[in-house]
Amino acid sequence: MKFNISSNLEYNIQSPSTIILNIHALRTSSQQVLKENLAIEPHLESDELISITKENKFLRINISDPVTLKISYNAIVDSYYDLTDLESLEDVPLANLGFYELSFLNPSRYCQSDKLYRFANNKFGNIDNAFLKVIAITDWIHKNVEYLSGSTNSQTSAYDTVTELAGVCRDFAHLGIALCRALTIPARYYTGYSYKLYPPDFHACFEAYLGGKWIIFDATKLVPLNGLVKISTGRDATDAPVASIFGNVQSTVMKINCECLEESFIPYKYDQDNLKGLSW
Repeated sequence: MKFNISSNLEYNIQSPSTIILNIHALRTSSQQVLKENLAIEPHLESDELISITKENKFLRINISDPVTLKISYNAIVDSYYDLTDLESLEDVPLANLGFYELSFLNPSRYCQSDKLYRFANNKFGNIDNAFLKVIAITDWIHKNVEYLSGSTNSQTSAYDTVTELAGVCRDFAHLGIALCRALTIPARYYTGYSYKLYPPDFHACFEAYLGGKWIIFDATKLVPLNGLVKISTGRDATDAPVASIFGNVQSTVMKINCECLEESFIPYKYDQDNLKGLSW
């Protein structure tokens, strides 16, 4: 499925600063970047950084003088996805998990799975199938946590969200991850562009490791699961922020867009008729 994605960002720089951006579409075996363009005005020193896991690509821009900085990124991306039958999406025994997958069982800054162990097991521990267990988690979050813009900040964690029962996509993702990890299901944070998200913005959801695959879930249910273009993954938003800012910098413009280039697009969401796990 082909998508045309773009992000136009503008920052007011008041003093020497550094901005690290995470806006490039990820290049993977199932997500091909057909065309890509990046423009920075004015032309400034920048370099590309690759995460330790070799998965995420960051752009570091160094600014020495006060300036209005404009960044424009656009790409055409072709995404492929697989649908896996429910019966195949069972828990993977700990003895069969690799070191990478095991790392996504640990509590992290925003996903305190250790604090939510009792809650997760009381609510979802009696569900046998792992895929249905994660579906139940996303359904519970969707029904019980109010999607409320401006209700949280950069300090809000999964534990805060389950207490306050309000948040945005980042908070929905963190809570889903924490509850999965509390149930011994590896889960990781996902940042991407989203088709049909309104208002247009970057989107956060999560992936759970089931049946040997990373399966996508979105507790906000704001977008079709097959309308996502991956930017990066990580333990939580600490590993996959859209922007990390160091210095006196004010964000003044952020315009995000994701368009599907194929008329045959059929939105996919999990329901009683679509109980197949979607993965890239």
